[in-house]
Order: sequence, then structure tokens, then C-alpha cells
Amino acid sequence: MNFFGGGQQQQPQGPDPVFAAKTEMEMYTDLFNKISSSCYHKCASRKHRDQDLSLGEMTCTDRCVAKYLDSQQLIGEVLRKANEAQQQ
Repeated sequence: MNFFGGGQQQQPQGPDPVFAAKTEMEMYTDLFNKISSSCYHKCASRKHRDQDLSLGEMTCTDRCVAKYLDSQQLIGEVLRKANEAQQQ
């Protein structure tokens, strides 16, 4: 007989950290795949004569990724504000 715990095991409170980490990793993987696909189709040359990207392809890819991340941030802000407005 356990006098301090009453004989019962205490369950941890809050979200499962393993589940949260796995979900976050899946979200980042999905984001990376979407960026890669979108920016590859917009920026990579179809001929692939060289092993390395050309200066134009690198610049295009850099801008594409920046715009994609900016747009995702803006969408997140709009959704957050809409959620807050709905809760009030």
C-alpha cells in the first residue's frame, strides 16, 4: 500500500511530447516537399546541361522560397485572427 500516491499511478498532464514532435516533423516535411516541388517547376531549367544550378536558377529559387514562406506566414496570421474573432 502506497500512502503518498494512493496506490494509483499519476498520468502526465498535457499533450504527448512524442506525438507533438512527430506531427511537427510531418508538417515540416510536407512544407519542404511543397516548396521543393513548386520552386523546382518554376525555376529549374528543363535541359540540365550542368551539374550545378545557374545564377538565374539560384536567384529564382531563393526568391521563390522566400515568397512561399512569406505567404505561409501571412496565411497563418489571417487564420489566427479569424480564429480569435470567432472565439469572441
